[in-house]
Amino acid sequence: MTEPRITPLRFDPILQYRLWGGRRLETWLNVPQPRDEPVGEAWLLSDRDENPSRVAEGPFKVRTIAQLMEQFPRQLLGRFTPRFRRFPLLLKFLDVAKMLSVQVHPADSKTDLIPEGETGKTEAWVVLEATAESRVYAGLLPGVTAADLRAISRRTADHYLASFTPVVGQSVLIEAGTVHSLGGGLVVFEVQENSDVTFRLYDWDHIDAKTGRPRPLQVEQALACIDFAQGAIHPVHPIAETGSPTSRERLIDCSHFRMWRVQSAVPFNVGETDAPTVLVCIDGGGAIEYDGDDFAMGKGTVMLLPAAVGICRYRPAGPVTLLELAVADLP
Repeated sequence: MTEPRITPLRFDPILQYRLWGGRRLETWLNVPQPRDEPVGEAWLLSDRDENPSRVAEGPFKVRTIAQLMEQFPRQLLGRFTPRFRRFPLLLKFLDVAKMLSVQVHPADSKTDLIPEGETGKTEAWVVLEATAESRVYAGLLPGVTAADLRAISRRTADHYLASFTPVVGQSVLIEAGTVHSLGGGLVVFEVQENSDVTFRLYDWDHIDAKTGRPRPLQVEQALACIDFAQGAIHPVHPIAETGSPTSRERLIDCSHFRMWRVQSAVPFNVGETDAPTVLVCIDGGGAIEYDGDDFAMGKGTVMLLPAAVGICRYRPAGPVTLLELAVADLP
């Protein structure tokens, strides 16, 4: 039996309960949330055993990204096939109504702290919604020690952690080893290494309504991961690559992934030859044109362009803003 051709792929979002979550992802994703609990995360593209993304439509509908990776590794990953067993990026929307825990992720080099089969975790955010109360904590203030962080509290957090008031459109790179938190009415898009290793240093005295108890902390593991010399982390300055009529800005360029913001009201090319690309529509809408078919993308839609798809055309229905993400090549 001949398998269907590989085309652009859209996956169903996976909604995740988080005690710090809110209700705003319902409008971003146009899907109903559970009535009785806050949703903090929507996993948009996840090759995780515990939460695998499933294709939303077309001939591969309900197949998981893991099944496609097993059947069509070269078609999905192209030149990255030898490097990765799983799809290497995990993509999410976060609705952080309250404060996310003060936490840190290990670098790939911290093998003694990373469970077998996992990797370190570098991540990046793009701010989609913010309020006057929103805050991003990223990095440490000068002179902060492990002893200081062991005693961190609501009263001392601003004495130890670097922070800023986020603005819609800003992007932030959180390298592994960076102490971070965010919240106060923020909605962000997040891209990260395909890892779920997080060590909580402090949880703002939250009580989980499902258990009636505080969530566990992993203070010593967190301290072992921290880069104490890193200093304050600031929003990334976008680098303009093209101008009118299609604006393309490079937001993130790290050793794990790259991300651009593309704005246009006229058709433009998306994708890459022999490598996967992920598109996230954060404003407006339109369709991807590929092999005689149209693949609709409205606000909140995430689409994987497998390596076999290569470069294709995006046709806006008016002004549109896309995030375009790629796996980083080895240096």
